[in-house]
Amino acid sequence: MISLWLDVPRDAYDYVVAELWDAGTEGISEDGETLRAFFSNDSAAPELLERFAAFAPRVYVEQDHDWVAEVRERWQPFPVGERFWLAPEWCGDPAPPGRLRLTIYPGMACGTGTAPATRTSLEMMERRLFPGQSVLDVGTGTGILAAAAGLLGARPVLACDIDTEVAAIARANLDVAIGVFAGSLRSVRTAAVDVVVANLNAETLIANAAELLRVTRGHVIVAGFREDQAGPVKTVLPGKLQDQANIDGWLALSIAV
Repeated sequence: MISLWLDVPRDAYDYVVAELWDAGTEGISEDGETLRAFFSNDSAAPELLERFAAFAPRVYVEQDHDWVAEVRERWQPFPVGERFWLAPEWCGDPAPPGRLRLTIYPGMACGTGTAPATRTSLEMMERRLFPGQSVLDVGTGTGILAAAAGLLGARPVLACDIDTEVAAIARANLDVAIGVFAGSLRSVRTAAVDVVVANLNAETLIANAAELLRVTRGHVIVAGFREDQAGPVKTVLPGKLQDQANIDGWLALSIAV
């Protein structure tokens, strides 16, 4: 078995995790901005070094050891905000009283819950999302935000991703009551939902701002950008700023349209 070590900035974290999963990793651990991914195929080293060349890749041969079990041991449940309790899929421990248990899928697509952009999204949702509101999660990844909306009582909940493979992963992860489709906002009618949730990067949010505003009749929750990128995002999403969350300089905004 080999391990691939990568230096990954937070704004590329979810993308790299998705790429590692696509490359066949059997488990991923993290230490700050360093990701360590395990592969059983030793001969894959040259291909991995080339594929992840932008992230200072290093490959090491590992001794015989149950690395998958060790990675799983490192992924312990953790709280987010006031209401959520995030637990990996293999952990059967119940959530503490008063918290909602949200299953995460470490190593699959995007959205393990540890990234500050995901945590700010969840904090904003627990403050600004109410039972009975309809929700669309744009760029859903593993479906973590769509699942959170369902736990908060949103009805109905929809999720979409332009990547067909990612949409398939989300569909497998989510409750059958949550509708998942592969496609963009152009597939959604005007004023279709009460709340649009979009944890994307600043560039993608700016490019899709008009569509985000078109499909909601209430407000948008946007995340995935840093404080120094907030100005351009706010400019293309005019409306009343209802609330914001900040974790380590990463923002989530709730904007009424």
